[in-house]
Amino acid sequence: MSIRELTCVVCPNGCPLRITCTDDNPPQVTSVEGHLCPRGIRWARQEVETPMRTIASSVLVTGGTVPLASVRTDRPIPLEKIPEVMEEIRSLVLPAPLDLGDVVLEGVAGTDCAVIVTRGVACGPKGNEEEKGVERSSSKVCCG
Repeated sequence: MSIRELTCVVCPNGCPLRITCTDDNPPQVTSVEGHLCPRGIRWARQEVETPMRTIASSVLVTGGTVPLASVRTDRPIPLEKIPEVMEEIRSLVLPAPLDLGDVVLEGVAGTDCAVIVTRGVACGPKGNEEEKGVERSSSKVCCG
């Protein structure tokens, strides 16, 4: 058995948790102390047994008013999948326009998660993208 001390992040209380768990792989929680509400127990169990995270990042945009659009996963993913998800996100180059909520990747890194746009990007002034060999793979029409 081992003991882990974590601060719960579910609510503003920030309870100092003392978690007893097995030394198995993955570990199994056997007890949680220090929580003020049942959410602390659920969070501790999830954090120790199957840690999950939501990712926020940015991607390059061509033909837009700004060079980057912010994106995030639409749900938490397993902690060990973060490098694979980030590799797929870093490979993206998206054509403007982009709208808030656009899905830009589905089933990222073999998960049931999608990557969505969290900052829309309008079309910028019409440039010489054709000369630069930039293709528009979006079904949206740029207003430039």
